[in-house]
Amino acid sequence: MKRLSTFLLAGLAGMLVLTGCGNSSKDSGDGGDKDKSVLKVAALESGYGADMWSQIKQAYEKANPDVTVELTVDKKLEDVIGPDMKAGNYPDVILLATGREAGLTETFIKDKNLEDLSDVLEMTVPGEDTKVSEKLIEGFTDTLATNPYNDGKTYLAPMFYSPTGLFYNSSLLEENGWELPKTWDEMWELGDKAKEKGIALFTYPTTGYLDSFMYSLLSVAGGPEFFEDAMTYKEGAWSSKPATEALEIIGKLASYTEPTTVANANDQDFTKNQQLILDNKAIFMPNGTWVSGEMKDAPRADGFKWGLTPLPAAGSGDRYSYTFFEQIWMPAGAENKEEGKAFISYMYSDEAADIFKESGAIQPIKGISDKLDGENKVFYSIYDDDAKVVLGGLENVVSVEGVNLRDTLFGTVDSIVSGDKKVADWQKDIVAATDKLREAAK
Repeated sequence: MKRLSTFLLAGLAGMLVLTGCGNSSKDSGDGGDKDKSVLKVAALESGYGADMWSQIKQAYEKANPDVTVELTVDKKLEDVIGPDMKAGNYPDVILLATGREAGLTETFIKDKNLEDLSDVLEMTVPGEDTKVSEKLIEGFTDTLATNPYNDGKTYLAPMFYSPTGLFYNSSLLEENGWELPKTWDEMWELGDKAKEKGIALFTYPTTGYLDSFMYSLLSVAGGPEFFEDAMTYKEGAWSSKPATEALEIIGKLASYTEPTTVANANDQDFTKNQQLILDNKAIFMPNGTWVSGEMKDAPRADGFKWGLTPLPAAGSGDRYSYTFFEQIWMPAGAENKEEGKAFISYMYSDEAADIFKESGAIQPIKGISDKLDGENKVFYSIYDDDAKVVLGGLENVVSVEGVNLRDTLFGTVDSIVSGDKKVADWQKDIVAATDKLREAAK
């Protein structure tokens, strides 16, 4: 599951030795060689599995025999490392994205307890003659998701990226002679055709997965500059015409949503909504590239083939697809910062990227798509035509008591679909919440 409370999404994992304690593992390395530098790395365990991190550890220690990498891995990483960090004992490197329910990464952002990683971008990738900044795909370090204070400095480095969009069964469209909609008008026409056959146009795993959908939709409605205004709570952004258009599209989409979606849109039953796509009971679902692996053992309609399309355009405008990526960062209180930064720079080496790729974790480095095949080739080709990329997300620099913008912005969609809330009232709530956050940031 994307967040493994929402949209992560997505996955980081790592260990060498299992200690047999639930889903948690901790590897203390060689048993404490005093001549070795110990690098503490904490990683969230999710869909990519643990083996790739065992290999990364081995490869890094082989190239750096004076370093022992100590890994801590858990599906609820925040619960494992939180108590130690409260006592002042920090990992040197943490692999944990924003957007999780526990909000640990957001807490470090708001408290300004992150180490500046801008110098890592100028480091030469270990074993290569290229700088990290030269290896990264353009645009990945020019976003609020990496530069949360919008000050030109990078505090969270981008890791495994996953294009998002609308996933579907391409065979279903082929069998019915349906064209892939490129505009919202065409989307509504398809929805009406599908309804005649008892097929819903839309479903979603949980409302948490609607973040990437919303980000793409805001870009569709108002373009990249408006998206940036909305993400930074610029005055008037969320009451503007583009914002209204985006929210009203979701309101209309609610009437095309598969009826059981809301009942199963939770952390326990979200795969039932994903199964609707595999069973041809719904056509489109917002998700990330991990979904094919997550559902690989699930039953499916004969001839099922995964497809991925960007969000339709509004009229003659552009189509957009949001790319989610994991973040690797360093607490300001980390002890082994020099080695930690060297380890982060290694994450962008061809050697590390090849190890990650075998587990389905794709690094945002140039040329990586040329090495992919199968479903990943389909997914990572989403930008090959006319789709534009959306990066970044909600600004996370302040907290306001009683304001949970993610819940207001995304969680409310369940109530829109069920009919318990009107789009106009939803928009008023969003405006009120963003107004409070903007005032607090002054």
